[in-house]
Amino acid sequence: MFVIDQIILLAAILIVFGIVSSKLSARLGLPVLVLFLMVGMLAGEDGPGGIVFNNAQIAHALGSLALAIILFDGGLQTPMASIKQVWKPASVLATLGVLVTAMITGAAAAYILDVSLLYGLLIGAIVGSTDAAAVFSLLRNAGIHINPRLKATLEIESATNDPMAIFLTVGLLEVMVNSLEPGTGLLMLFIKQMGIGSVVGLAGGWLSVRIINRIHLTTSGLYPVMVAAFGLLAFGVAANLGGSGFLAIFIAGVVIGNSRFVFQRSTFLFHDGLAWLGQIVMFLVLGLLINPSTLLDVWLEGLLIAVVLTFVARPLSVIPVLKLFGFNAREMTLVSWVGLRGSVPIILAIYPLIYGLPGAELIFSVVFFVVLISATVQGSTLPWMARALGLTEPAPVTPAATLEITALGDVDADIVEYQLGDSSRASGRRLSQMALPDGTVVAMITRGNDVIPPRGSTFLHAGDHLFIVMKPDVREFVDLVCSGVAEASHHDLPAGELKLKGYTKVEDLQHSYGIELSADGTLSLDELLRQTLAEEPVMGASKNFGEVTLSVREMVGQRIATVGIAPAAKQA
Repeated sequence: MFVIDQIILLAAILIVFGIVSSKLSARLGLPVLVLFLMVGMLAGEDGPGGIVFNNAQIAHALGSLALAIILFDGGLQTPMASIKQVWKPASVLATLGVLVTAMITGAAAAYILDVSLLYGLLIGAIVGSTDAAAVFSLLRNAGIHINPRLKATLEIESATNDPMAIFLTVGLLEVMVNSLEPGTGLLMLFIKQMGIGSVVGLAGGWLSVRIINRIHLTTSGLYPVMVAAFGLLAFGVAANLGGSGFLAIFIAGVVIGNSRFVFQRSTFLFHDGLAWLGQIVMFLVLGLLINPSTLLDVWLEGLLIAVVLTFVARPLSVIPVLKLFGFNAREMTLVSWVGLRGSVPIILAIYPLIYGLPGAELIFSVVFFVVLISATVQGSTLPWMARALGLTEPAPVTPAATLEITALGDVDADIVEYQLGDSSRASGRRLSQMALPDGTVVAMITRGNDVIPPRGSTFLHAGDHLFIVMKPDVREFVDLVCSGVAEASHHDLPAGELKLKGYTKVEDLQHSYGIELSADGTLSLDELLRQTLAEEPVMGASKNFGEVTLSVREMVGQRIATVGIAPAAKQA
């Protein structure tokens, strides 16, 4: 038997065991990363597995690759709307916040461990970044929902603060090992890392989308692989030019994820699975690298540093920034508590080992212990904290189960499958009563093993599968119509104008979207506008109905063919 055969078998067993153990995450209230790390430690030389692994170079290589993939997937899943909403507080937290956290924690670590200030600052820099993936996996498992602005701030901050922590760690190691000038040398390194990383990420993302949409591959399965290759290309180019590869691959992911390209949904699913695999492999390897017995030697020092990090450094770096941007005390308290440490600090703790820094083993053990304490204590108490602060909200409107089949090549449209639930707004009504946005077409309906012709008179049942062709910009409206919440409210409406056919009934509009026009429900929008407009309807004519404004968007002869509906306050 070849050695590689044994490695493949062992790796498969560990990955499967790690995935299965993740099922305990919700029950135990622990982040998945803690369970994966524990599996790795149990498989290591101090555990029953007895696997001896002490190669820091391999651990660093695997960890960096996994982290790049995770950041790329984070970028792909980050909506530009969220970035625009909170980029100011999130960017300050991701830069100045990390710096303040590193300085306070570093000064405390130097005193607690009785080492030089530079050693202490290095530990502070290593534990400076947060891990939102673990936070929100816990929130979802516990059924906790917080307001979009607060959620976006936490996600964008955590996704963008890794490059700053990496820069501080590398910069301090260069000062300590290679005698880099602390002042101008560090400043130039910062400008080079962030500048090159940003430019390469933006250019790489823009170029990737153009190439993906122009090239015609014979196999659709190659498109997700091609997207991954472009992300890694951005990382490699930036890193080899002296910039931050991690910043570049995240920005490239944001650019690609917020652009329109073929087989988009399948690409997202592929990278989500790839990111999970990266997390599992990374945490298992890092768990193998540590000897649990060494943690016993630093437990008290690690506990004290974790206390300073959680109760002093994180609040002092967060509260002044968020207060400046109008967050209230409860929100600032939650963000302070969500300073959950994860994969990046453990990977950065390998850097001193690679640089050959004396005392690197102590740094690695301390950081590992701090991460375990942070992830376990803060992670397990986060749902309770959100409830105690009164920041939980009702679950948002969720659409019926959906499956995007494909993007239609150069055609700017998707075919999406919806499965209607028992409480879906469309269940128990005719197809013509769904009030779907203009240009949206139901291509096919399946019920069990039968294919039902999609006619206006077709009666819809719970369990039906609807295959709908739509423009991507109306997706949220269609989600709303097919959602599993029977009672509709106009407050659930997505941003943007909803365009409907003029023959849509007022009662169907209310049932599907919760828009009340205080009119006879049997009237069509065409008839309603004709009754309420002072003059004959013309293109652009509009009428206010309290919460919303109806506008004439298309005329066919004397008939109003399309009506636009938008919140009255936002109507242009």
